[in-house]
Amino acid sequence: MDLRRPYEKARRNRLWIVSSLLPVAAFFILLTAFPVLNLLGLSFFHVEWREGAASFDFVGTENFRRLFVQENVFWAGVRNNVVFAVVAVTCQMVLGFSMALAVKTAGSYGRALLTGIFLLPIVVPPIVIGTMWRLIMGREFGLANTLLGFVGLGPVDWLGNPDIALASVIFVDVWHWTPFVFLLMLAGLESLDGEVLEAARIDTVSRWQQIRHVIVPMMMPTIVITLLFRVILSFKVFDEIYLLTSGGPGTATEVVNFSIYRTFFRQDQVGYGAAMSVVTLFSISLVIILAREFMQRRASRRDGAA
Repeated sequence: MDLRRPYEKARRNRLWIVSSLLPVAAFFILLTAFPVLNLLGLSFFHVEWREGAASFDFVGTENFRRLFVQENVFWAGVRNNVVFAVVAVTCQMVLGFSMALAVKTAGSYGRALLTGIFLLPIVVPPIVIGTMWRLIMGREFGLANTLLGFVGLGPVDWLGNPDIALASVIFVDVWHWTPFVFLLMLAGLESLDGEVLEAARIDTVSRWQQIRHVIVPMMMPTIVITLLFRVILSFKVFDEIYLLTSGGPGTATEVVNFSIYRTFFRQDQVGYGAAMSVVTLFSISLVIILAREFMQRRASRRDGAA
């Protein structure tokens, strides 16, 4: 018996694994690690354009000091982003789950019709959404104020009033992204064990009790993943802000991405914009890590209780 054969086989397996992972590692370095490291490096420089060429002046942590000590607009955007994420994502989760339950219990014809209607907003291009809702929410000739006029109510400046501008943008985001939540929730409902649901129905459990004590616990992995997706995407909101309000009036609808866009492309402060981006990237990554840790601990407690 040749004792070298197992070692040669193991070596070939290792070579196969390494060669298989090399393209993935190369793509990761090229498309993820390199841009992030480049962004981090830029955050320590003051970049100016002189005679068509970029001039890099090392300033150390000055950009971060300026961000945390002097900046007000960026942190107003952070505050608005948190409010935006909490309110918009909560509404989307509740509405999306409710819509998925409605479609799940509908007949075959009703299910196809409702699914088509519910998914319409998510297929509309952002530029069309911005134009459409600016026409609807226009102060003078907007459809919303026209309808209010029929019931004797005065015109409302939906996008120009600092007190309601953010709520108006949140409403548009809920309209736009609830179909995404609905789609994931419907997929989760379709994957549930039908025998468990049938047993709950036979046991004369009320519909509300079925949802609360049977469906929601079984749907928890889908709910958590969907919630995580939407929280991340809500901190990346840009197109709706840009098209509807451009961050105004004042800083009423300022968000992090719009602050970074303005710093990079309107003010040409590349190093400072990079510092903003690094802080944002770190914060979102921290949220993802904490959410993942929470899900793992919750799963461990559930497995231990079982």
